[in-house]
Amino acid sequence: MTKELWINLPVKDVKRSRNFFTAIGFSFKNSPGGNTETSAALVVGSKGIIVMLFEEKQIRHFMQNELTDTSTSNEVMLSFDAESPEEVDEVARKVEAAGGVVFAQPADIQGWMYGCAFTDPDGHRWNSLYMNPEKMPK
Repeated sequence: MTKELWINLPVKDVKRSRNFFTAIGFSFKNSPGGNTETSAALVVGSKGIIVMLFEEKQIRHFMQNELTDTSTSNEVMLSFDAESPEEVDEVARKVEAAGGVVFAQPADIQGWMYGCAFTDPDGHRWNSLYMNPEKMPK
């Protein structure tokens, strides 16, 4: 049965992406095939979900299909949790300092969440979100 999940994303420049995600606080897994000139294994969260960043030419070969033009459309938004509203604010600051674009500034959402949304250098959309369990709807 399924034991792990990997999310695969195309990137134009693996080194640039590695630098961006490192600057905003993520790490990378050193594994065979996980960190090369054309791929990088981005670790997300305490469960160690891997987002594989593949050079566009390489992932296009795997997917056997055209890639989404992230300047006009997206297929997915990747969301990760934050431990506090302050951490969301910090993520937003780091994203902007690292050259990303915060397209939804940190704000309260539905009275029980606080989050921001941004694009990485390749236009993939990400969401940092703090959920307050005391204010969650019952």
